[in-house]
Amino acid sequence: MKLLHLGHPAQEVAQMVSAARASVNNWYRRWHENGIAGLANQPIPGRQPKATSTYRESLEAALASDPHDHGYPFSVWTLERLSQHLTKETGIQLSIVRLRQWMVRWGYVYRRPKADLGHKQEPEVREQVAAWLEELKKQPNRELASYSLWTKQP
Repeated sequence: MKLLHLGHPAQEVAQMVSAARASVNNWYRRWHENGIAGLANQPIPGRQPKATSTYRESLEAALASDPHDHGYPFSVWTLERLSQHLTKETGIQLSIVRLRQWMVRWGYVYRRPKADLGHKQEPEVREQVAAWLEELKKQPNRELASYSLWTKQP
């Protein structure tokens, strides 16, 4: 704007700042209409994301529930299963890659389920085994290992 104010023509200013003449004219017009605030970059319009707030709410509801509650024969949500379920629920179909990207953006992480058979074990026996293991940890191991998981190739 200063170069234009000093009397340089738009074509010369465009060459000085390595920009197109149309850009210089647009900057001048925006400055003339809105002052210095008009020179700030404006958001670039684009297609609205497919994942709407309704989609996110359906995702959160699905993750908070057991798949059996929805009539599915499995007990763990995978991305493929979530994608199919959400398509059925919302009518919005996202690819697996895009669903993963949205889940990361919304703060979800994937953790493998841990198998826990604690409900099938007797509490008294568990306590005995835990005490026995603690005693074993206190005793030094005097035997040398005669095997290794690592080997050298000939």
